[in-house]
Amino acid sequence: MAPNHPRKRLLTAVLHEAYRRLGLEGRSVLLAVSGGADSTALLVGTAKVRERLRLHVEVATLDHGLRPESAEEVRTVERLAASLGFTCHVRELRLRSGAALEARAREARYAALEALRQARGLRAVATAHTATDQAETLLMRLARGTALRGAGGIQEARAGLVRPLLELTREEVVAFLAAEGVSYSTDPMNADPALFRTRVRHDVLPALSRAAGFPVEERLASFARLAAEDDALLAGLAEEAWRRLRLEDGSLEAVGVRALEAPLRRRVLARLLSEAGVLVEDATLARVLRAVERGGTASLGRELQLRAASGRVRCVRLEPSLDSSMEEGAARSVLRLEGAGARGAWARGWTFSAEVGPPPVGVLGLALAEGTHWPLTVRTRQPGDRVRAAAGQRKLQDLLVDLRVPAEERDSRPVVTDAGGQVLWLPGLWAPPPPGGACGQYLWAVPPGPSIQRTPSL
Repeated sequence: MAPNHPRKRLLTAVLHEAYRRLGLEGRSVLLAVSGGADSTALLVGTAKVRERLRLHVEVATLDHGLRPESAEEVRTVERLAASLGFTCHVRELRLRSGAALEARAREARYAALEALRQARGLRAVATAHTATDQAETLLMRLARGTALRGAGGIQEARAGLVRPLLELTREEVVAFLAAEGVSYSTDPMNADPALFRTRVRHDVLPALSRAAGFPVEERLASFARLAAEDDALLAGLAEEAWRRLRLEDGSLEAVGVRALEAPLRRRVLARLLSEAGVLVEDATLARVLRAVERGGTASLGRELQLRAASGRVRCVRLEPSLDSSMEEGAARSVLRLEGAGARGAWARGWTFSAEVGPPPVGVLGLALAEGTHWPLTVRTRQPGDRVRAAAGQRKLQDLLVDLRVPAEERDSRPVVTDAGGQVLWLPGLWAPPPPGGACGQYLWAVPPGPSIQRTPSL
């Protein structure tokens, strides 16, 4: 065959351009070669462009240990690599047959290749995925109900990994090898009808091409590439929205989330769920979107709930009520302070003490008025609680709403009352105006967190 045969020129031209586009000119690459058609073409084609690109090339071949013939396939790759002047590394994976074999093998392959790449100080691993692989992956994901991100299919590059043959179909790869007179091995697993990919490869793609009247692999692969570009743009916009809407406590600003366009809203909420350890599925995301739209809640399973109220969207872990969570010997959910010098621990890591003089930095304090009705009680809110306001009294519930205290926190916040049950203080949230007739006594409150050095009472 003449050296300028079009099939040769096509594959080598694609490889040359891909390596340059991926920033590997003058760099190093580890070729992952199984001995099949795609990876053999990657090996032979790379050998033809390495000098022009000043590539340092090494080869890795992996023995999964699942078939008797795999050892001979490894030796074939070693011989071919040596004939082309490449160092070849052999790794044995020693996999066992059983459930999820395909996924386990893929994970083991990439882990072994990455470890070898790092050990050899090479720039990237190159795998031989083609446009046909891309088309198969796209159809499989569409059948499973993917979104735009999944439709992006196999990425041409990620950290430490490149796929320079993604523009070529398997037919073009095989034609190149035929023109070169190079043989290759065939993995019988690729014909196993038990595998979804095999059924797509041998049944779906040919049927779709017949229905269209032309081979569809390149067009499907082109769609996947464009989808990946669109998804990258949306992902960047979603990242900007995430940073803008994220509050200090990890929740999201509800009004801002609702104002997002639907594609960004889905991405931002999916990230919120992922960070809470929730598996993001279509049904779950649909519930969450409805809850955010109406300002309600959505169950996330595993004692988690999404809440869109008080101006925030957040994931909340459902816990037993404060009183039911108290164990014998633990800090009490009701604390009574009989007078000056009294102190004690309250639930959730709070400590209180009646002192003479204002509190030190880092300690909350309430100035007590002359005639304060002792004992003071620290407890959680109760129905009917009211606070004194400039215009009279108002419900404690209304105050908590105005202060945007999340509903899940309202029953765990300390409420300080006097002997008559009048609410005097919500430490860290609300305090009345300083009393006109202060007696010099203060109620100190140390919130949960790092210990604070106490100063002596004055």
